[in-house]
Amino acid sequence: MVTIYRFAAVRPAPGEAQSIAAVPYDVVTADEARAIIKANPDSFLTVSRSDADLPDISPHDDRVYERARENFRALIANGRMKKDDRPAMYVYRIRQEGDTFIGLCCCLDNDDYRTNRIRRHELTRYDKEEDRTRHIGAVKAHDGPVVLLYRDADNLFSYIESLIAGDKKPDAEVTTPQGGIHQIFAITDPHALDGIERRFRDVANLYIADGHHRAKAAVNLADRKKAAGEPTDGEIGRFMGVLFAHDRVKIHGYSRLLTDLGKYTPETFLAGFGKRYTVTPYGTVDGSGYNIRPHIAHPEKYHVMHLYLEGKWYECTRPVDPAAGPLDVLDVAVLQKFVLEGMLGITDPRGDARLQYLGGARPVADLEKLVDAGKYRLAFAMQPVRVGTVLSIADAGGVMPPKSTWFEPKLLSGLVIHSFD
Repeated sequence: MVTIYRFAAVRPAPGEAQSIAAVPYDVVTADEARAIIKANPDSFLTVSRSDADLPDISPHDDRVYERARENFRALIANGRMKKDDRPAMYVYRIRQEGDTFIGLCCCLDNDDYRTNRIRRHELTRYDKEEDRTRHIGAVKAHDGPVVLLYRDADNLFSYIESLIAGDKKPDAEVTTPQGGIHQIFAITDPHALDGIERRFRDVANLYIADGHHRAKAAVNLADRKKAAGEPTDGEIGRFMGVLFAHDRVKIHGYSRLLTDLGKYTPETFLAGFGKRYTVTPYGTVDGSGYNIRPHIAHPEKYHVMHLYLEGKWYECTRPVDPAAGPLDVLDVAVLQKFVLEGMLGITDPRGDARLQYLGGARPVADLEKLVDAGKYRLAFAMQPVRVGTVLSIADAGGVMPPKSTWFEPKLLSGLVIHSFD
């Protein structure tokens, strides 16, 4: 069983949530974060992306992390944010594009991560892992929630949903520019909290859906403090998560972008690529969509992805090997083996600077813009993976290539924060 904990969160003061809440730190570039902060100086991105405040120095300079700490403390000092006076758990509800997502915000035990009761399906990237470790250590808070999934037992989802049923008003509500509504409900009733904890005793494992780097960074920080002889019991031995039923989330594909073609020209790259995949001109795509609809019949029988090169889209397909294991059947694994490594020599998808990623909630048009602007030579738009496949791989101890999945919902930063100061 996994262990969940109540905690006294740092949250926006009444009436402040709309101005403070921000998109996750890892879905915007520094330039995008800077533009958001310029339009709204109260944005929590001043904490989570403090590098945007200091554009003329390295994003990994000590001063960047010091600025994050200063900005967070300022929000508390001026009364914009405050710490709850008693431990609680928090229901996080999102309504967007006709969907409703309901998660439970609580704290989780680092030991459950170490012993694989909290399971992961992706490797982290070294640079991002180190960045978040230093950030969390400087701010002395887990300010970005880790999104985790559970296989529902004992009607957990229904029970959590019942806690905010009827006319219960949220403690905080934020409307995003896209029209989504994010709400936080503090659960302080001891009987309700006991009920949540009792039901979670039947949950054997949790699965990280989003926030692999944040979870690993939290554990890293505790390990480093232990190695330095500092105490690691209490809040520093835990990290913040929001838990969702596995059958009540969505997955989009996670795009790949390449800075160069290695030894290839566009023509010779397509020729080499065509020896590994069937490559067919696709025509015009719906740039506003998150995924590209395959033209091929019975796409479940094929590895399918879409390539953007020299202003043109191509549909690339390869039959699925019926004898392939759960990892080998993944589109991203096949792309890595035959193209990224086999053709371009990218053997470390976690650290090779030639390979970058774009989250699945960014429209396809963004891929075109990045390539057309010359920032990248080509883009691969990937199809989404099934949630059940992700959980099966994690249960088998498998590790998916980095950035294989983009889960929805994405949670806002700055609405609930776990402080260990």
